[in-house]
Amino acid sequence: MTINEIQDEIIDEFSGFDDWMDKYQLLIDLGNEQEPLDDKYKTEQNLIDGCQSRVWLQADLVDGRIHFSAESDALIVKGIVALLIRVMNDHTPQEILDADLYFIEQIGLKEHLSPTRSNGLLAMVKQIKMYALAFNETLKN
Repeated sequence: MTINEIQDEIIDEFSGFDDWMDKYQLLIDLGNEQEPLDDKYKTEQNLIDGCQSRVWLQADLVDGRIHFSAESDALIVKGIVALLIRVMNDHTPQEILDADLYFIEQIGLKEHLSPTRSNGLLAMVKQIKMYALAFNETLKN
């Protein structure tokens, strides 16, 4: 699936709920369904700066595609990072760099997050894009 197809799928899932409490519950469920991050990756280096809660993000280049894994100590944030990984996981660095993450706006996530969580979301996206940029350079050389 392309990044946009995955985003459209997420928009569909969230459109089934009118109440934001239900959407938060969906986020929490998505976070809980995510594979736990191996403890060896819960390092200072993998912590995302700019997040109020602790979020670890691990990225590995496998056969020209980036495989992400992550975890957070906060339930809703864990769900947010699970969504980001679902959208960006196992795509090429260039696909990730070119991606327009319109699903964040369309499901209303941006407007329903506290300012600190919103900053954290931006920090997660920025970190994912930084990994893509670094791996893209590696592939060119």
